[in-house]
Amino acid sequence: QVQLVESGGGLVQPGGSLSLSCDVSGHTFSPYAMGWFRQAPGKEREFVAAIVWSGGDLWYGDPAKGRFTVARDLAKNTGYLQMNRLKPDDTAVYYCALGGLRSLTKISGYSDWGQGTQVTVSS
Repeated sequence: QVQLVESGGGLVQPGGSLSLSCDVSGHTFSPYAMGWFRQAPGKEREFVAAIVWSGGDLWYGDPAKGRFTVARDLAKNTGYLQMNRLKPDDTAVYYCALGGLRSLTKISGYSDWGQGTQVTVSS
């Protein structure tokens, strides 16, 4: 059974940085991609970024462009989301997910999800 565990969330001041990690275990084959999504209170879950697991191609949603960087370590089976210049609007629960073969940017494109990690940007 595939398991994804996010970590690295927390409270940060506006303008600060956080690095999220997503540890993957239990998969018997390499996933096509890892995606990162976020969901703020009262809002729909939205696409943040994705990385093709083997090839390393990168995709970014509007919230992430120019501020966030997605990466992965194949040896550690871990994905990363580096978030810089954080804003209060970035406050959300951040999720990592595996899949993406049919769609890298849609929730429906992913089959396995982590439990999420809270990111709060506030002074």
